[in-house]
Amino acid sequence: MDFTFTEEQQAAVEAAKAVFSGVAPDGVPSPALTPGAVADDIDRALWARLAEADLLSLVIGPEHDGAGLDPIALCLVLRESAKVLARVPLLETSAVAMTLQRHGGAELASRLLPRIGRGELVLTAAANGRTGHDPAELAVTAIREPGDATAWTLDGVQTGVPWAQIADVIAVPAHAEDGRAVLALVARDRDGVALAEQVSTSGELFAEVRLDAVRIDDSEMIDAEGAWEWLRELLATGTCALALGLGERVLAMTSEYTGKREQFGFPVATFQAVAVQAADRFIDLRAMEATLWQAAWRLTASEKRGGAASGALPLSGDVAVAKIWASEGVRRVVQTAQHLHGGFGADTDYPLHRYHAWAKQLELSLGPAAAHEEALGDLLATHPLG
Repeated sequence: MDFTFTEEQQAAVEAAKAVFSGVAPDGVPSPALTPGAVADDIDRALWARLAEADLLSLVIGPEHDGAGLDPIALCLVLRESAKVLARVPLLETSAVAMTLQRHGGAELASRLLPRIGRGELVLTAAANGRTGHDPAELAVTAIREPGDATAWTLDGVQTGVPWAQIADVIAVPAHAEDGRAVLALVARDRDGVALAEQVSTSGELFAEVRLDAVRIDDSEMIDAEGAWEWLRELLATGTCALALGLGERVLAMTSEYTGKREQFGFPVATFQAVAVQAADRFIDLRAMEATLWQAAWRLTASEKRGGAASGALPLSGDVAVAKIWASEGVRRVVQTAQHLHGGFGADTDYPLHRYHAWAKQLELSLGPAAAHEEALGDLLATHPLG
């Protein structure tokens, strides 16, 4: 089997590296030293550069002025963004755009997708439900307006919505009266939408989004079967890509530090105990990488075929395995890095503490390893192997 990336995917990586090369991880105040959120907006200058480099239109189809690339290309770019802790909703905006293109109506797609690709619209997704532990689609109800077959009323609460205060559109999963999951694209300033400030572990601005009799029409609703499930799996896989990029950067920082730091006249990297711990974390990263690309390939294959790619388990099984490795692996990588850096790793003048905070956020985003282990167990029970 050929696991090499295509020329287009490799070109996306090179473009991403060029854009992210000028980003300093400590470009905003430290979450350890800042009460509340570290900033009240995303990195707008970086967002503009991503648009100029056509990276915001990377996964948008050519009919909407995009490159038409796949989830693998998106994950490659996200991997690079995490190495510099890029403060932009690249995952959320791209994932919602892909879902809109795949499952949304033609009118809505033609109205929003070109503007998304130009960087004129910021999108986010409400994927955590009411508490962060329950299915997101059950936290909001979507009911048809009596006497109006084209209108919907939304009621409910979604917590932990990234950068909701500055997003132009929030993708909100909900359940209709017949129990099926639908996906509403709700403007942030719509009547009935209220935002309560929350702060993530990484210090970024999140929000609790309350919807009180919010009215939208059919043109803003994606009710195609599987739309929310597709978006959820894409968000989870993208989170795994972010965890991998962050972990790779942290291990590189650790290698550089232990190669220079000396004890008893020798670099500490030459000590067996240090080398073994670093080697274990390298193995974690390779497992994170293998499971990420398996999930991303399944997503890409399902997108091209218009259905689920064949496999022993449904797509959600591969995504669960990737998220288990991402959550556990990135936690072990940053913990080992802190240990091998000694007290220097906790110094707020050094960026490692920032990576640690972001790693914890990624570990828990869209469910910790235990939640995905439970989901994987349920899948194995209903889809026995062999």
